[in-house]
Amino acid sequence: MTTADARWMGAALALSERGKGLTAPNPNVGCVIVRDGRVVGRGWTQPGGRPHAEAMALAEAGEKSRGATCYVTLEPCAHESPRGPACSDLLIAAGVARVIIAMGDPDPRTDGDGIARLRGAGIEVATDVRDGDARRAMAGFLTRQALGRPQVTLKLAMSLDGAVAMGDGTSKWITGAEARAHAHVERARHEAILVGRATLEADAPALDVRLAGLEGRSPRRFLLSHGDAPDGWELLRDPTDIVGLKGVDHLLVEGGMATAAAFLSADLVDRLSLYRAPILIGAGRTLPDIGLADLPDAHGRWILHDARRLGSDRVEVYERAKGLV
Repeated sequence: MTTADARWMGAALALSERGKGLTAPNPNVGCVIVRDGRVVGRGWTQPGGRPHAEAMALAEAGEKSRGATCYVTLEPCAHESPRGPACSDLLIAAGVARVIIAMGDPDPRTDGDGIARLRGAGIEVATDVRDGDARRAMAGFLTRQALGRPQVTLKLAMSLDGAVAMGDGTSKWITGAEARAHAHVERARHEAILVGRATLEADAPALDVRLAGLEGRSPRRFLLSHGDAPDGWELLRDPTDIVGLKGVDHLLVEGGMATAAAFLSADLVDRLSLYRAPILIGAGRTLPDIGLADLPDAHGRWILHDARRLGSDRVEVYERAKGLV
């Protein structure tokens, strides 16, 4: 892998993030086509999974694809569908000289066949270029491929002393406007969002995306409850019901405390998004029992991936220390 290859793959990875939360059941792939040191085509998987990133980039590049290098975050598909031809065939027909791939596709319909087809056509292929970054970018798709369920992010807003609400249950608003806006961006990057019955009855949350230009990316709303779900909501009776959930690669769990504890106890949380406000509450509500028997067992489970200031608040993103995919 050259420095230039890593840099151009970074551009493809950035493009892949544009489709996150919109492409299920297909992965959110990014692609750039480079010729003579300049980008001639860009693409990312479109809502609903088509067109694929490579098809978009090739359409933009046109004849400039001939002899160019294609950087793509996932192995080009090798299977045709009623919605479009195989991307490996499109790249061959376009006459690209090189294809640089971040990671192989675990989908059994491709799984190495795309790479083999490209090499069989005389195209130079390099793989595993920034594969770790690609796995993080497509973690929802990969989690579903490996485990049959979406990647789960647990979002919590808390005070410096770890309270997620006042003693009477009041939690609006622990964090400030900047942190709340960031949380809406997170919603827009998930196909589904979930709360428990107590949160629904206490707050009547809309759970939509209220940011200009992103209103159309509001996720599907799920309720964790043994009762009925109101109109516009979908019902899950147990955290394990997320296995086999259709059309969802990324699930955001937003509340409340019992729901958060239920997902943690079931070991179904892959990512933590913690918003910390510079306030002290005292005698506030914290998470209930999450099934931890011994304190040493709490250590080594989470690794800090990102941290940043949001106005006077701070967000910290943690990932599983031992990734599942």
